[in-house]
Amino acid sequence: MLQMQKINKIYRTELVETHALREFNLTVKEGEFVTVTGPSGSGKTTFLNIAGLLEEISQGKYLLDGVDVVGLKDKELSRLRNEKIGFIFQSFNLIPDLNLFENVDVPLRYRGFNAKQRKRRIEEALEKVGLAARMKHLPAQLSGGQQQRVAIARALAGEPKFLLADEPTGNLDSLMARQVMELLKDINKQGTTIVMVTHDPALARCGQRNIQIVDGQVCDFSLYQNKEQNQNQFQQHPNEATTA
Repeated sequence: MLQMQKINKIYRTELVETHALREFNLTVKEGEFVTVTGPSGSGKTTFLNIAGLLEEISQGKYLLDGVDVVGLKDKELSRLRNEKIGFIFQSFNLIPDLNLFENVDVPLRYRGFNAKQRKRRIEEALEKVGLAARMKHLPAQLSGGQQQRVAIARALAGEPKFLLADEPTGNLDSLMARQVMELLKDINKQGTTIVMVTHDPALARCGQRNIQIVDGQVCDFSLYQNKEQNQNQFQQHPNEATTA
């Protein structure tokens, strides 16, 4: 689904050159749920922006669902972004004057769907997040957890293959955070690939794989963990080890 090879992202000013990502390598398979952690300033936001086709890379290769996005024009990037990627933000980003139905409808209008298609997608998405009965409510009439579920429905309505979630539980209490995480896990089980940035170690363990970004590079702790497990197993049962 996502393949980044030797990605470098450099921000330049007249006096300063900042390397946000350095030789960044990451592969996310279709259907995976990957969580991303790392200290402030490590490159998580830059990674998300590049993954979501919101920023260009300085060097490297990026394949999204088999499409090489490097060098594509803005119109082509916008089409890919609208068709394949759904975004979930920490701050919900709902329009306060629009009801839930209308909020979910906004990005679909840019896709050119007719009214019947949009209605079906909106109702199905709100049903998935358990808010179909409240589609005429305004965001202010909902709890924080419910507003985040609307934001998830808005992302799902476009039927994306890939969800990017940026601290989706950051503004929620622990109970609502667990509910949102259970919803994301259900969505993933239905086949949607998810990459989620979080600062919470407990939530990071909810994914199938956790990577940490440090100084603009990836540390995939699942690989280290598997290596450590294999080493421990060898130490415990050295006579059972075989070589090919």
